[in-house]
Amino acid sequence: MTFAKLTFRIAAIWGFVVIAPMFFLYNFIGRQDPPALSHPHFYFGWLGVTLAWQVLFYILSTDPVRYRPIMIAAVLEKLGFVLAVVILLGLKMVNTQEAVTAFPDAVLLGFFLAAYKKTETPLAA
Repeated sequence: MTFAKLTFRIAAIWGFVVIAPMFFLYNFIGRQDPPALSHPHFYFGWLGVTLAWQVLFYILSTDPVRYRPIMIAAVLEKLGFVLAVVILLGLKMVNTQEAVTAFPDAVLLGFFLAAYKKTETPLAA
């Protein structure tokens, strides 16, 4: 259970540290990697949803056994992004440098799967 607590706590902290500053980088991103972002509602909406997931990861870290079923949603959240990037890379819609941004999520996906397995309750005899 300590593994799962630590996994989801680190995921929550990492997510907040990486995502929260992006609320202030909307124009900067467009200047650094043109063209400029043109759909602020998608950008800021995505940030809001992503921060909500960090809250969920924190909640999971407080009692992994109790919240174990919710880990399935956490796994799907990471899998969705990683799989999308892999497919986009295969279709040459993103380059390798852009695809590398999915690496931390791929690592967390592995840890989330391990946490799910480790919190499995043994069958009653």
